[in-house]
Amino acid sequence: MAPANTTLTTARLRLRHWREEDLSAFAAMNADPRVMEFLPKLLNRAESDALAERISRNFAIHGFGAWAIEVPGVADFIGFTGLSVPRFEAHFTPCVEIGWRLAYDFWGFGYATEAAQAALEYGFQEIRLEEIVSFTTSKNQRSRRVMERLGMKRSEEDDFLHPLLEESHPLRAHVLYRIRRPGPE
Repeated sequence: MAPANTTLTTARLRLRHWREEDLSAFAAMNADPRVMEFLPKLLNRAESDALAERISRNFAIHGFGAWAIEVPGVADFIGFTGLSVPRFEAHFTPCVEIGWRLAYDFWGFGYATEAAQAALEYGFQEIRLEEIVSFTTSKNQRSRRVMERLGMKRSEEDDFLHPLLEESHPLRAHVLYRIRRPGPE
């Protein structure tokens, strides 16, 4: 189990637990159509706050979760990355997923990949997970490139229709990427 105060650092980022002051920036991010383009809908403030609460609870429930990301000296909150357990059943569940979401102004700097790499290492080294997955709608090329930069691999046989989205939803078709814990070198 991860201690409640687990913080990860990279060359440029600090991944930390959520604070009350993160909520307004998180809500603005979740209301931005550019950020939410490949997610089912924009979130209002109450929905965004509820999501932040659910994200924070994962550390207590599972011993891991999604960290708030800050760029020290630049921004106190730019988004999140981390590990979660999907809330639906599919051919690849139960599993642990890695995910991320960054505010639009922080795209294109490599922050998503850098933060996700730290979360992957934590999942493999500290939690000793054997495999971590990631998934997105097939149209989300930006997230798919992050998955590939992380060394994750896609198999077309793993593609799926997201069970929480209606049959007619344009984002229902999803791709699944996987990465296994590295063996001894």
